[in-house]
Amino acid sequence: MNVLLLGPNRPDLVDFLQRCNDRVKNTEEKSLVDRDFLQDIEFIISYGYRHILKKELLDKFPEKAINVHISLLPWNRGADPNLWSFLENTQKGVTIHYLDSGIDTGKILVQQEANFSSEETLKTSYEKLSIIAENLLKESWVDIRDGKIQPRDQSSGGSYHRLRDRQPYEHLLTQGWDTPVRDLIGKATQKNTYE
Repeated sequence: MNVLLLGPNRPDLVDFLQRCNDRVKNTEEKSLVDRDFLQDIEFIISYGYRHILKKELLDKFPEKAINVHISLLPWNRGADPNLWSFLENTQKGVTIHYLDSGIDTGKILVQQEANFSSEETLKTSYEKLSIIAENLLKESWVDIRDGKIQPRDQSSGGSYHRLRDRQPYEHLLTQGWDTPVRDLIGKATQKNTYE
């Protein structure tokens, strides 16, 4: 299958997909609709991609476009999911879901919960979530690609965050991404709930 991997180059993941007999193209470019190489693409994997895909593109890939998101959806949709999971003290984990016209609102394919000690930092927790995400994708890829996993709707509620939502809390990041998570747990004064 011809797979488009959207996001940073992940050589280990590309190698895995190629071992599954998939041909992989990788890009972080924003404008994809008019790209010639989309002609041959049969499946899209978005992982760490920082742009929203337009509906007209997604309509060409029904149940053939997924996102790897480092939160346990429906919690922490949107930007900075790892940070918000600590600030709002919500469940932590990884979700692989179908892409739809919303932001992290598509049907869930697989999830894995994660637990962290208070000794973790934002950086180390992100790195661990990234490992969990990549392993989860590898474990479930063939079944996802072949349509063997029954997707399920996301439960109601959850939360959503934009990049600018972080601004009132940036003063808490006293050591940048090396800030211990214990200094952040439950510090958000108002949850950005999603209805």
